[in-house]
Amino acid sequence: MINNAIKELITYGLEAGLIEKEDEIYATNQILELLKLDEYMEPKENKKRSLEDILEEICDYALQQKIIHDDSIVTRDLFDTKIMNTLVPRPSEVIKTFQALFEKSPRKATDYFYKLSQDSNYIRRYRVNKDMKWITKTKYGDLDITINLSKPEKDPKAIAAEKLAKQSGYPKCLLCKENEGYAGRINHPARQNHRIIPIEINESRWGLQYSPYVYYNEHCIVFNGEHVPMKVDKATFRKLFDFIKLFPHYFIGSNADLPIVGGSILSHDHFQGGNYEFAMAKAPIEKYYKVKGFEDVEVGIVHWPLSVLRIRCEDANRLIDLGDHILKKWREYTDEAAFIFAYTENEPHNTITPIARKSGDKFELDLTLRNNITTKECPLGVYHPHNELHHIKKENIGLIEVMGLAVLPARLKEEMQELAQYILTGKNILENDNIRKHAKWVEEFLPKYGVINEENIMDILKEEIGIVFSKVLEDAGVYKCNEEGRDAFERFINSL
Repeated sequence: MINNAIKELITYGLEAGLIEKEDEIYATNQILELLKLDEYMEPKENKKRSLEDILEEICDYALQQKIIHDDSIVTRDLFDTKIMNTLVPRPSEVIKTFQALFEKSPRKATDYFYKLSQDSNYIRRYRVNKDMKWITKTKYGDLDITINLSKPEKDPKAIAAEKLAKQSGYPKCLLCKENEGYAGRINHPARQNHRIIPIEINESRWGLQYSPYVYYNEHCIVFNGEHVPMKVDKATFRKLFDFIKLFPHYFIGSNADLPIVGGSILSHDHFQGGNYEFAMAKAPIEKYYKVKGFEDVEVGIVHWPLSVLRIRCEDANRLIDLGDHILKKWREYTDEAAFIFAYTENEPHNTITPIARKSGDKFELDLTLRNNITTKECPLGVYHPHNELHHIKKENIGLIEVMGLAVLPARLKEEMQELAQYILTGKNILENDNIRKHAKWVEEFLPKYGVINEENIMDILKEEIGIVFSKVLEDAGVYKCNEEGRDAFERFINSL
């Protein structure tokens, strides 16, 4: 039976364009070696199953033959990535193909690389497809809501094994270029099927890859070739626009460079981009302003729950200069009346989450003002989701959420199903430890709905989760969307 699975995998590689006909015997022998097989009888029939099913059968065989020693997702992922590497072109081949296509069209080049990243199983399509996704209409536009199910939950055995595993400094982090081709270990994912495209931005070497979890279309990561920490400065804006000039069909943005308001990896300088238009990009300008010395640049407050200044111009260099001027001013800006403090005890609090794109013949730079100050009442951050919203979202609000896409924890899928049953049967939510945290929220929104039944209960829960996310974004805004907040925002703009 294993011969059938091997043949199916080789056929998959041929049809996906990962290998050519001339590679068939070589790739087959590579797989035989990994499965500790000395011979192979090509089957007469060739079934057509999904890649997931083929790899599952190969991993089952490896477990039966004690080639792998446990049945955890982590161990299976390490082994099936090794198998897939037998089909993936070497980095130099991928780079040559990408560069040849780039000469014709940047879009054709990224189309090729994105497809390769999926076909190679680096992006596991079948897991990404499990993510729950919907749209919630709000006064700020259509927010994207996702429950992330593509990152597999580790089982207790894998977690225990991780604790016992020897710590390694190679690669230094998940973004380092040394991940390309790395076999992985129990506490670091396998990356043999991972490929990186070298690019130059701001006269320095960076890498282009895709996120294995693709939260949106063509979700790419652009990372510094050196393991250096995140830093938002004038050079950041130059790098963003150098990238946009290379790939004008993509947007690109940076997480903030301070804890709480930053991303999950502050130790390695990187950006995220892709071919997707978020609600924030569609949001209109509420009011336009002029900044002295930059009268040729459009400047306006964006109608958005976070505090965003959008600047637009045909000359990207003008945006780089104005962006730097605004950033430097914001770093040092204090307005006690608005509870904006640049420093407390010499600890800096103000930074920016920038997003760059090209719209028509003009470049755009969205500058999201951030502040990570904490208080006794808000130990996780004043401009962070407040306690009453933590039952849905308590994690940091990074770049992706800033733009209007909620990345919510996997636990919510099961909790939604339990809530639905409790609501429909009238059971007491407080008696269930798993969903007790949602009780007050449910009590508040239920009166809004006249008829609640099996047909609409999940839609109601999705709608209300989306509303909670809009409040999460409002909490993250340093200036609120009211008269007092807009007056304070204007005070900052007038100080420029």
